[in-house]
Amino acid sequence: MKMETQPHKKHHFGTSHMPFLVQHCCLIITLLISTLFSITTAFDYADALSKSLLYFEAQRSGRIPYNQRVTWRDHSGLTDGLEEGVDLVGGYYDAGDHVKFGLPMAFTITMLSWSAIEYRQQIEEAGELQHTLEAIKWGTDYFIKAHTSPNVLWAEVGDGDTDHYCWQRPEDMTTSRRAFKIEENNPGSDLAGETAAAMAAASIVFKKTNAHYSHLLLHHALQLFEFGDKYRGNYDASVGVVKSYYASVSGYMDELLWAATWLYKATDNKMYFEYVLSNAHKFGGTGWSISEFSWDVKYAGLQLMLSKLLREEKEKKHRTILEQYRTKAEYYVCSCLNKNNDSKDNVERTPGGLLYIREWNNMQYVSTAAFLLSTYSDYLENTNQKLNCETGTVDHEEIQSFAKSQVDYILGSNPMNMSYLVGYGPKYPKRVHHRGASILSYKKNKGFIGCTQGYDNWYGSQEPNPNVLVGALVGGPDGKDNFEDRRNNFMQTEACTYNTAPLVGVFAKFLHIENHKTVHDCNSLLLASFK
Repeated sequence: MKMETQPHKKHHFGTSHMPFLVQHCCLIITLLISTLFSITTAFDYADALSKSLLYFEAQRSGRIPYNQRVTWRDHSGLTDGLEEGVDLVGGYYDAGDHVKFGLPMAFTITMLSWSAIEYRQQIEEAGELQHTLEAIKWGTDYFIKAHTSPNVLWAEVGDGDTDHYCWQRPEDMTTSRRAFKIEENNPGSDLAGETAAAMAAASIVFKKTNAHYSHLLLHHALQLFEFGDKYRGNYDASVGVVKSYYASVSGYMDELLWAATWLYKATDNKMYFEYVLSNAHKFGGTGWSISEFSWDVKYAGLQLMLSKLLREEKEKKHRTILEQYRTKAEYYVCSCLNKNNDSKDNVERTPGGLLYIREWNNMQYVSTAAFLLSTYSDYLENTNQKLNCETGTVDHEEIQSFAKSQVDYILGSNPMNMSYLVGYGPKYPKRVHHRGASILSYKKNKGFIGCTQGYDNWYGSQEPNPNVLVGALVGGPDGKDNFEDRRNNFMQTEACTYNTAPLVGVFAKFLHIENHKTVHDCNSLLLASFK
């Protein structure tokens, strides 16, 4: 098509030209800012997000797929379940060893799914939705296999004692792969409940893109909840080998409430809502004031989810109980913000400002807090509410700002000037307590490495790990912000899947905020220049 020209017409920079100008000027301004002031500007949340999702590929058990991006890993655990006559190939190793622990794995998938539910658009904008769905599905595919009949769930593959005797790559495993299950006579309501929550949450995630799979997950979730509720008991009483590693200290009542909450969200079936109402007091949902949220203790998460229902018209008649849930949820938020009157009701902080719950793997509590605070901040903003703590009123911006401070501490804004997300930034832990990462990759050396050979040749080495465990959030510093990057310092240098999972949504949220802030600042600058 020939374009007509109007050589004598004088051009004016009207509003129709603004999008073009804004786009190109913003690009120039952004490049200048990032080049000249990179030290003082925001962290690269896009990079942190993409790296956090790589970590889950490094933790894969089973047959590694063709599109695997973490290339130093290969197939492992291909005979899992064989002794018991069941296919238990797949799933995730929880940390630096090779046991597949059901409870922390399920919590990991619940938190990945919750991230994808709350921040799906932001994750998609960042181009990471497909990787997030793959990370979730790798876990849920395994749970489908592990749930072999309505009242049977395989709880664990391998055992910690024999596993910890060896320091091997997963590809060379010689340790016991015995599998353990819960059933009617050996119940595990906490494990059944958490797995039900994970599958219910994942069913919401896949509802739009894979309806059949979503329905299948929900089917399993419903059966698992019924099993866990009907045959009650702690899973560590039935699976004794787990007691030294993932004992259920909080019991199973929080998981049953948590599962029912997720099933209500997934199905809108009043039966599950009535369950959390009728058991609110008896199960501690409106009784426990908790200042941590983890693979073991779910109260803060379910209290926060249920308190959001207060704004829904159809739930108004249940206001009294929901208000009690909200009081407990807000206790958690206020304790993180140090806004409760009594210091013992507030979470301790390091001198550098990091939330500090306990010495071993403290970062797990930081990442879950950052997630809960972020989602609650969103809720208050969307409903035009404020939080009333004992020491005063708090708006959504203050909560969001504190959540961001925790995320930024993780990424390097701390006294050690170190990123605790492996592979991110110029300085991060190089000697992560992780068998596969610390030994030369199977892809580079296919020669068998024996059980204790890894201890002899690799564990005690002062050299950095030959494989970078990108995206892993390690245990982190002590209460004084000190961190020692030693492989045998497992309290600080071991990473877990449930540490990183909550960060997927949080990174996506802060990336979205930074992107919109940059565009807004550019627009303001340009509009000012045209006045």
